[in-house]
Amino acid sequence: MPANTVARRDDAILVVVDEQERLASVMDRRESVATSTVKLVRAAQLVGLPIVVTRQYPKGLGDLYGALAEALTAAEADGADISRVDKVAFDCFREPQFAYAVTASSREQLVIVGMETHICIAQTALSAARAGFDVHVAADACCSRDDAHHVLALERLRAAGVAVTTCESVMYELVGEAGTEEFRALLGIVKG
Repeated sequence: MPANTVARRDDAILVVVDEQERLASVMDRRESVATSTVKLVRAAQLVGLPIVVTRQYPKGLGDLYGALAEALTAAEADGADISRVDKVAFDCFREPQFAYAVTASSREQLVIVGMETHICIAQTALSAARAGFDVHVAADACCSRDDAHHVLALERLRAAGVAVTTCESVMYELVGEAGTEEFRALLGIVKG
């Protein structure tokens, strides 16, 4: 599928990769990434997107990072469709539970965010693109310990046909138009 598409509410899944306490502690951009991810979680909930959340080796890297954990718990309490997957593979698709959660939905677009861009994000996005998914990576909701690694990974993903975008672009594409109650709710999320 071409990566020149927009995020589609009826076809997308939000994938949140490894935004965990110990991993986040070594990321300079952890607060801005977490803030962007929380906004995307809230927007996904607003438009009914399924969400798949992974944790890499939680025994060593801990649970989900602060506000993200709270946002996901609140979304689940409100009935959001959230799958949680603990993993050890860097490419999320190597974990059968992840692959099942993504393919069982019959959706063909992934919006991927998380940590680290040059490892788990890149391997998962490249694997998804090879499998025929329309893949979008929200650059402002991803990071690496070294910012140069983040930038190079985004360049690599672009060259492989992955759409590199921003959280706000994704959120506005999912909502699609102004003048609705949904749009007003989105403004609250964006300004949040």
